[in-house]
Amino acid sequence: MFSAILINKTDTGQTVELTRLDEAQLPEGDVTVDIEYSTLNYKDGLAITGKSPVVRKFPMVPGIDIAGTVSQSRHADWKKGDKVVLNGWGVGETHWGGLAQKARLKGDWLVPLPSAFSSKQAMAIGTAGYTASLCVEALVNAGVKPEQGEILVTGATGGVGSVAVALLAKAGYKVVAATGKAAEVDYLKQLGASGVIDRAELAVAGKPLQKERWAGVVDSVGSHTLANACAQTRYGGFVAACGLAQGMEFPASVAPFILRGVSLIGIDSVMAPKARRLTAWARLGRDLDPAALDLIAKEITLADAIQAGADLIAGKVRGRLVVDVNR
Repeated sequence: MFSAILINKTDTGQTVELTRLDEAQLPEGDVTVDIEYSTLNYKDGLAITGKSPVVRKFPMVPGIDIAGTVSQSRHADWKKGDKVVLNGWGVGETHWGGLAQKARLKGDWLVPLPSAFSSKQAMAIGTAGYTASLCVEALVNAGVKPEQGEILVTGATGGVGSVAVALLAKAGYKVVAATGKAAEVDYLKQLGASGVIDRAELAVAGKPLQKERWAGVVDSVGSHTLANACAQTRYGGFVAACGLAQGMEFPASVAPFILRGVSLIGIDSVMAPKARRLTAWARLGRDLDPAALDLIAKEITLADAIQAGADLIAGKVRGRLVVDVNR
């Protein structure tokens, strides 16, 4: 038997509870993992609260991130005792996820735990930090250089934003963080932001073309924020879009793209191929100061995760929530 958070569908919505399950109930897979830590991401908050139809199959154990140790394996790449990390692949949506003490998974979904991190630190990074690294990789690969100008990071106190600020600053970029939390200015500057702006400057409809400012953008917010970020991006600049905290719509004009040559790069973390995942985790291992994780992450218990999911959706959470599933 093991502990897990379980979501069930009802006639009036859904139920969420901390319960005990039998290992025989685990779904199909060729690797079984004893989970040590998981996390709460925005998607996990949506699943737990039912605010969006994230969960596609019931009953479901939520949690899109897993760090732990292989206990059984029928997969050629993994053996008992291997330390592994999982991000995405529909786990917590269509396949039981990480907010539990055990998981049975496809070995192809796993990557090795980077030697630079403990399981807890890897989950302080989680899908949010791994996605941030994918965004930074996209800007670097596009040829954006520090001397070309400022990089805007929206949703900067969230998980993606916090790690993006830290990674970009480490890589030598001048980072401007957008946030609605005035009390978190010192936190963002500790992570490496050279400046902070109020998210309200970006959150409402703006002109199709605005004053050029950003050489690049990492956006986890979407909606008007993303549209304004594009409208303010310099000629030939690049915008990496990876989230929808403000909304899924994109109320923008083609003007930045056809008059300034701005490029909008979509970042998907869920189905990204293994090679891209390994590159993103390599950057995290190389460039993310473990001390920054102490600023970014807060540890909670598995029992805390249900309320914390609601707090996350309500905008009450800063940085990352690491879930110790064994307490």
